Parts: sequence; structure tokens; C-alpha cells
Amino acid sequence: MELKLVRATVRDAEQIWNMQLEAFAGLLAKYQDAETNPGSEPLEKVLYRLEQPETYYYLLELDGALVGAIRVVDPTDGCTKKRISPLFVLPAYRNKGIAQEAIRAAEALHGSCGWSLETILQERGNCHLYEKMGYHTVGKTIPINDRMTLVVYEKD
Repeated sequence: MELKLVRATVRDAEQIWNMQLEAFAGLLAKYQDAETNPGSEPLEKVLYRLEQPETYYYLLELDGALVGAIRVVDPTDGCTKKRISPLFVLPAYRNKGIAQEAIRAAEALHGSCGWSLETILQERGNCHLYEKMGYHTVGKTIPINDRMTLVVYEKD
């Protein structure tokens, strides 16, 4: 398996958006969090992020196939933590270590310390992934609705 991070541009917005809708559809149906779920975002929101100077979107390419994406917010102020938001892998490619490889590659590009992210507390697989990658909870949770709570992770 050879995973490549390919820097995305605004020309890739629709591709990212379509993959994002597919990747988050199951969580959207499960948690009914239309206001916060990337699976219900309009294309314009992806375009807006791609145009932000601190945003680095990467397409995840595995053996020539696009299998997901990762967005890194890397502020240039030198003191704000970098952020992963979102990271997703298409359903057909999950449980193959792709998310781990994407995180490692993003950290190699942007530095291995000073990171933050949020994930769904009820999704134990997501929490396990980030913990395995060296992230730890900071004790902050964000209730979204009666079914779902976000938990904040950081990596120093």
C-alpha cells in the first residue's frame, strides 16, 4: 500500500465534497447532526476552506485511486495549534490503516507536535485511532445533541 497526500486546489472542491458526502453519510444518519456534520455541508463551504490561506487540503491517493481527504489548518502565527478537520476515508477503503498513514504524512509535512482535533465521543474506533497516534483528550467535550458529543484531542 502506497498512500500519497496530493495537495488539493479549488479545482478539486467538487471531488472533495462528493467524497465527503459519501464518507459522512452513515454518521449523519446515525447522529442526525445536520448542523455540524460534513456530510450535510454545501459545496460552498469546501470552497471557502480551500481558499483560506492557513488551510491545506490533501487528497488521499492509494495506488492511483482517490480514497479520502484530510484538511490541515496550519496557522502561521507560531503559537496556535495545527488542526485536523476533517479527515475522512471512503467506506470501501476503511480499516486498512489509511487514516493512520494520512495522519503520519500530514505530521511529516506540518510538524509532529502542536496538533488538535475533535471527534465523536461515541465513535470508539475514532477515539482509539487518535489515541494510538499519540493524541490525548484534554477533558473538553461539546454536546451536539442527545445522541452525540464531540471530544477534543491534542498532541503536544
